[in-house]
Amino acid sequence: MGHFMKECTKRTGHRVLVLAIGAIMAACAGSADTHRSTGVASSPAQPELASGLQAKSGWVFSQQAVAAANPLAAEAGLQMLRAGGSAVDAAVAVQMVLTLVEPQSSGIGGGAFLLHHDGRRVQAFDGRETAPTGATPQLFLAGDGKPLPFMDAVASGLSVGTPGAVAMLALAHHQHGRLPWAALFEPAIVLAEQGFAVSPRLHTLLAAESALKADPVAAAYFYQPDGTPHPVGHVLKNPELAAVLRGIAAQGPRALHEGPVAQAIVDKVRRHPKAPGTLSADDLARYQPREREALCMDHTAAAKALRICGFPPPSSGAIAVGQILGLLARTPLGAAPLTGTPGADWLHAYMEASRLAFADRAQYLADPDFVAAPAGRWDSLLDARYLDDRARLITPARAPQVGPGRPGGAPLAHAPMPDQPEYGTSHISITDRFGNALAMTTTIEAGFGSRLMVNTGQGRSGGFLLNNQLTDFSFAPSDAQGQPIANRVEPGKRPRSSMSPTLVFDQATGQLLMSAGSPGGALIIHFTAKTLLGTLGGGLSPQAAIDLPNFGTLGGPVMLEAGRFPAATVQALQAKGHTVSEAPMPSGLQAIQRAPDGRWLGGADPRREGVVAGD
Repeated sequence: MGHFMKECTKRTGHRVLVLAIGAIMAACAGSADTHRSTGVASSPAQPELASGLQAKSGWVFSQQAVAAANPLAAEAGLQMLRAGGSAVDAAVAVQMVLTLVEPQSSGIGGGAFLLHHDGRRVQAFDGRETAPTGATPQLFLAGDGKPLPFMDAVASGLSVGTPGAVAMLALAHHQHGRLPWAALFEPAIVLAEQGFAVSPRLHTLLAAESALKADPVAAAYFYQPDGTPHPVGHVLKNPELAAVLRGIAAQGPRALHEGPVAQAIVDKVRRHPKAPGTLSADDLARYQPREREALCMDHTAAAKALRICGFPPPSSGAIAVGQILGLLARTPLGAAPLTGTPGADWLHAYMEASRLAFADRAQYLADPDFVAAPAGRWDSLLDARYLDDRARLITPARAPQVGPGRPGGAPLAHAPMPDQPEYGTSHISITDRFGNALAMTTTIEAGFGSRLMVNTGQGRSGGFLLNNQLTDFSFAPSDAQGQPIANRVEPGKRPRSSMSPTLVFDQATGQLLMSAGSPGGALIIHFTAKTLLGTLGGGLSPQAAIDLPNFGTLGGPVMLEAGRFPAATVQALQAKGHTVSEAPMPSGLQAIQRAPDGRWLGGADPRREGVVAGD
C-alpha cells in the first residue's frame, strides 16, 4: 500500500490523503448488498464494490489534462500529449494501460463510446460490442422458457459480444491522431513486460471475486497458489498481453479481429465448459465501429445558455441525463442549484424526474439500427413541449405509478424492458493543447467481465479479459402478451448502454466548457447528472461536485450513499411515499472544466484511484 501511494504521488505531483482506508476497505470488501435499508425494498447490487476513499483536492492546469481511473494510465496519456500527441492519441495510450492495471473495468476485450470535439464539431464514435450472428432472442432463456439466473449468464460464453473498443479507437485515430499508432502502445507494453504494482482497489475486488477463479488462465494470473489474490504492491507482469499489444501496434485492429488472437477468443467462448457461446471468427472479422451524430440539447444553468452533448442510442445516457436536467429545471422543488448535500424536497423532485426518465428508457432505448426512434427522432424525448408535459406529473408526493410518455402521440410498438442489473466501466476525459477534447466511457461490463481470460497458448502468463456485454440486452425477448422488447437480443445488434460521456459548450460562443463521465452501470446516469448539476448550476469545482454524496433511483427505491445523508432526510423522503435504501455507491467520476481564466480544473472520484495529470 505504501509503495502504491508513493507511486501515485510521484507520478501525479499531487498529495493523496488516504482516509481510514484499512477500516473502510474491511467494511466494503464484503457483499455489495450490505447496506442499511428502510422500507420494503433493498437497493440493487452496486456495479463494483467499494474499496476505500482517497481524498483529492482537485487539479489545475493551463494547457492540457488527462483524467483517468488509474495514475499509471493518466501518466501514459500525458506522455503522449507531451510528445505532441492529440487527445485521441492520449486516449489510446490510456485504454491500453487500463487493460493491464484496471482489468476489472475495461480493456481490449470490451467496447467503448468516444465523444470527440476538434474545435469545430462533435463526433460520436461507437465501439459498442455486437451480438454474434448465431445469437437469438432466446439467448438467455433456460429450457423452461424462464430467464437464466443473472450471474450464470454473466460468467459464461453466452454473454460475450464482439469486442469493439480497439477498432473504434483506430477509426478515431485515423481522423484525429497526430502520433504514429504504434507509439501509443509503448507505455502499456513496457508496463506489461516490467510489471506494475497491484493497487488496493484491484486487490479488494479480486479478494471478493469467486467466479474468476473458475477460469484456469485468470486464476493462474491473478491469484497465488493458495487461492488468495496477490497482495497490494506485488509486481504483476503480463507478457501475454504485451505480445498481443505488440501485434495490434504493428497491424492495427486486424491483429485482434483476425489470426491467432481472434481464434483464441473464439475458442474461449465456444469451449466454455458449462454455457458455450456462438461468437465466431466471422463475427470478429466483420465487426465495424460506427460514427454517429452526437445528441445535443440546449440547457440553461445559473443564467447561462449551454449546449450539452452526449452519446446517442444505443446509449440511453444522454437522453436520460438530458431528461432529468430538463425536468428538474421545470419543477419548482428541483430548480434550486445543487451546492451541497441536497435536502428531501430537492431529492424528491430529482427522484420523480428520474423515474419518468427511466420509464422512457425502458420503453424506447435500443440499438437505432434495429429500433425506430419515437416520433422518428431520438431528440423527440428532449423536446421542450414534451418535457413541459412530463414535468407536470411531478407533484409533492411520490407518484404511485410512472409510465413512458408518447412523443408525437404514436402508439407504443414495444413492451417496456423489465429491471435488470448493469455493471462496471471506466471513464476518461482529455483536453489537449491543440483545442481537441474528448469524453470516453469504456467497459467490459461486469467487474472482470465474463470471467474469461484469453491466452494464445504460447506459454506466456496472463492475457486479457472478455466482456459480458450481451447481458445488457433484455433476458426476456417479449412480455407476457408476446409484445417484443426493444432491447431484446438479435444477431449483430448492439445492447443498450447507460454510458454517458458528456461534453458541455457555451451556447453563444461554442467554446468547450467541460468533459465529464463516470462508470457505474445504470447509476452512471445519476453520477453524471449530479456532477453536471453541481458544476453548471451550483457553481462548484469539478472536484467539489464529484465529492458530493451520490443518490439515484432506477425506478424503484430511492438510493442514498451510506453515511452521507442525515436521518431527517430519509424520514422526510419516506413521508413523501418513497422507500429509501442506503448503500455504498462507488462511482468513478472524472471531469475537466474550463475556469473563467481559461485554465483547466480537474476532478477525480475519491471513491476510486483516479487522478488528473497535465500541464
